[in-house]
Amino acid sequence: MRCALLLGLLQAPVGWAVSPPERAEPGDLVFREGTEAISAMVMAVDGGQYSHVGMLLGGPGNWQVIHATPAERPGQAAAVVIDSLAFFTDPQRSKRHAIYHVEALPRQRVQAVQQARQALGLPFRVGEAGGTYCTLLVWQAWKDAGVDFEVPFDYLFIPMLAGEYLLPGALRTSPRLRPLSPDS
Repeated sequence: MRCALLLGLLQAPVGWAVSPPERAEPGDLVFREGTEAISAMVMAVDGGQYSHVGMLLGGPGNWQVIHATPAERPGQAAAVVIDSLAFFTDPQRSKRHAIYHVEALPRQRVQAVQQARQALGLPFRVGEAGGTYCTLLVWQAWKDAGVDFEVPFDYLFIPMLAGEYLLPGALRTSPRLRPLSPDS
């Protein structure tokens, strides 16, 4: 019995053990390369290393991520949700991830987190009014807090959804972002 339990622990995904660097703060961004087909499509269009992004909430021992996502759990709506950092970075959903610090004043950081939280439950929608998508969620929260990421939106020719979009690769180029953790 003990051997089976030990073997099970050794084979368990390591995502639950994820802990951001000590310098991480609420409002910092967590980029990941997802495991779903949509992730490969985003990366093909973007040319970047990551397909998804969320914002850190909480603190040591209770890190969470707020992000706009298609449903990742049975019964969960495609919307802005809060998940544990362990869930967000679990190998079932994430091939790798990195945490980026946002250069901002403490009051702007508090405001950005509040703005993101106000979007909780907003539908995940790309190219439609009344919703948001991952990069737009974090960009808008920080913009409303007075932080300009100074990044370009790309015009994409997507059938029935053509328009300007902020892709993860463009967001990562912001002069306001500094990597805290290496890609993992």
